[in-house]
Amino acid sequence: MEKKNRQWKLFAFMFAAVFAVGLTAGCSNSDSAEDEGDGTLTLYNGQHKDATSSLIEAFTEETGIEVEDRDGSSAELAHQIVEEGDKSPADIIYTEESSPLIMLEEQSLLSEIDEDSLESIPEEYKDEGNEWTGVLARSRVVVFNPDMIKEEDLPDSVLDLQDSEWKDQVGFVPTSGAFQMQVSAMIKLEGEEATKEWLEGLKANGKTFKHNQNALDAVENEEVPFALINNYYWDRQAKEKGEDAMNSELHFFGTHDLGDLITVASAGILESSDNKEEAQEFIDFMTSEEGQQILTDESSQYPLNPDVETEGLKPFSELTPPNDTLDLGEYSDGQEAVELLQEVGVL
Repeated sequence: MEKKNRQWKLFAFMFAAVFAVGLTAGCSNSDSAEDEGDGTLTLYNGQHKDATSSLIEAFTEETGIEVEDRDGSSAELAHQIVEEGDKSPADIIYTEESSPLIMLEEQSLLSEIDEDSLESIPEEYKDEGNEWTGVLARSRVVVFNPDMIKEEDLPDSVLDLQDSEWKDQVGFVPTSGAFQMQVSAMIKLEGEEATKEWLEGLKANGKTFKHNQNALDAVENEEVPFALINNYYWDRQAKEKGEDAMNSELHFFGTHDLGDLITVASAGILESSDNKEEAQEFIDFMTSEEGQQILTDESSQYPLNPDVETEGLKPFSELTPPNDTLDLGEYSDGQEAVELLQEVGVL
């Protein structure tokens, strides 16, 4: 119960802090919560819109089932579902990280997913009780400009970034959910005091950006030599422009370093859904080879179905995320990370 309360307070805080002006128009139609299930799915989507739209288009073409896509941040949408309770119009929620799904599961707001549709997803990337599943993965990386810094001169570990030698060298995005999960993992592995010292050093040495794309652009434009981002921002841009047209490259520490943390976008079916059969079909499609290929082709994130090709990406099997970070345990809700970021003054 204590953990549930912590997660509830975190999501309430994040919602209030970021969306104090009110809920997005797409999620505020309370009248629709009264509707009976009509076979049309309502998806609360915290993932990237373009890739999700392509998935929906292919799913509707194959099944004839219409999907209404309501976009927002993962924290906002999870909080909205808690507020709506059993009157939520949502049938499915799809989030950037697994933490919102864990919170909803602990609030008993998710329904069990058919085990057959999860056979293609490795055990470590889905809920033991089958109430949510990982869909895509992304790796934390260093993006660097080789005209400003050679790869061999980059820090040996992300933990080194607190050292003064990296003054004015690094960019980072404190509002990024993946960065906050990186901080949560650091708290788990290194302790709160060590993580606080690291954040204080990073604040002193680095430049903050509002979005991972902004940080990538800054490296591309020689504003900073390197930055901490998610892999798919670079991979997606390199696919569009061609790798030879990029001014930056990706660096993986390759040593189970916290700088190579993997985070998992996840999906679940709402217990309150009147369209569980259709929702199950959507989850089936998301985890199928066809659905996973669409998502990875559009977003350059890693499919969790191992049968799907990942052209242009570093092979998923070659990634070396830090040990013991797929399940962050008591730190999975991210509350301690957010509080520490606030205390240090970067959030």
